Amino acid sequence: MTMFNIRGMHRILASSIGVTCAAALAVPLAPATAIASASPTRTPHTTQTQSQTPTTETTPEGHTESLPLKPLTSTRATATPTAPEQGLRAQDVRRFSLVGVIWDDPRTELHGTVQVRTRSTETGTWSDWQDVATHNADHAPDPDASERVSGRVHGATAPLWVGESDGVEVRVRAEQPETTDTPTLPTGLRLELVDPGEEPARTAPAARTAPVRRADTPQDAAPASVATTLSAETAEASAVNTELAPLGALEIPALSDEETRRELLTLGQAELLADLTEEQQAKPYIGPRPGIVTRRGWGANESWRERKFVYTSKVKAAFVHHTASGNGYTCSQAPSVIRGIYRYHVMSMGWRDIGYNFVVDKCGTIYEGRAGGVAKPVLGAHTLGFNSNSMGIALLGSYGSKKPSKASVNAVAGLTAWKLGLFGANPRGKTYLKSGGGNLYAKGRKVRLNVISGHRDGFATECPGLQMYRKLGTTRKAAAELQGR
Repeated sequence: MTMFNIRGMHRILASSIGVTCAAALAVPLAPATAIASASPTRTPHTTQTQSQTPTTETTPEGHTESLPLKPLTSTRATATPTAPEQGLRAQDVRRFSLVGVIWDDPRTELHGTVQVRTRSTETGTWSDWQDVATHNADHAPDPDASERVSGRVHGATAPLWVGESDGVEVRVRAEQPETTDTPTLPTGLRLELVDPGEEPARTAPAARTAPVRRADTPQDAAPASVATTLSAETAEASAVNTELAPLGALEIPALSDEETRRELLTLGQAELLADLTEEQQAKPYIGPRPGIVTRRGWGANESWRERKFVYTSKVKAAFVHHTASGNGYTCSQAPSVIRGIYRYHVMSMGWRDIGYNFVVDKCGTIYEGRAGGVAKPVLGAHTLGFNSNSMGIALLGSYGSKKPSKASVNAVAGLTAWKLGLFGANPRGKTYLKSGGGNLYAKGRKVRLNVISGHRDGFATECPGLQMYRKLGTTRKAAAELQGR
């Protein structure tokens, strides 16, 4: 493996080409937004009726068009809010790339099928009918979490990436229950058409405040303390994005060398210096830190999410997921897909941020998910009942029948070897987590789980897809070897 000398990196960054490359993908650091308890500023989320004339206008920050579904039959008996067949006829809409269906009550499940077909802006042709995964309630905040009981949360299908489109048709059909009851659908069904927007222009951040660290029960705990505000100079230096090679391939000298410390700070690596110091003081079995594209690197608009960060006490386990958003994306489109999912989670589903802690695309690129710092125990919304003391890693795509790429499986192994190692967890081991409530384990029950588990181990779901689930044994073995076990 090629090793990069720190001084060599300094010379590269001194050139305009080096700075340009460095700004493309970021070494992990916490987002440069200050903590606040105020609600996030919402960007456009428009409601359109079928009689309105849509516009093809797109905006750099993206938008969400929300269309209420209607009964597809005309009889008075079926024209109810819970009609068993609802949808929209083919129509022109604003440009979008990702689609999902939401409803009023997040506690209500949609038992049935959701299908969409879309018209490509590139070819002008309509797609075949595509299935949208309906079981998405298991990717959620824990039942008692403040994020769950905020009053803004909706039930939702998984999002589906369809590529840039300007026409849509949808049909939702309830399945016949085992009883003699009439099949029904949840109330308030709406079609969400998401334009993920463009990657925002990069600007140097102002001085920022480190996040408030919270207790093991994040939603109820009061702030313990606020760390020192970084100076404007240090904050700007820390924002220099240095991804010339995966961080695991960089040769990091001993941090007792004061000259090395100054070198890292000059390179804009204040966050890296702090994290590396923490890692060296942690448990001995830590895999090499992989390259991670930060939120800034994939173009996260930080005004969409809530500005506060919430932490759990540690990371004892990793749950592996798939986004169930389809495999029809190119790796160059992955940042757009992630921005679409981010917007869907926040604007449509009502969460504080994207639910996953990390996302991995089919080329093996790792992306920072929920904000708060990649080396920190950020509380996610990925495994209903087991979000505390765990992290969620989602493969971008659907892996029920399709096998995940070797690169993506290797990326999950590398990420878990490093992140679990920071907290002394053995990827081949077992651990106990307390259930927050779900359809497999009652609230309060202590459950013995693999340190690297599939989503279905904590909740009755198909996630992370059968094909990815079969790879977890290989993942555990590879991660343990990377830790030197």
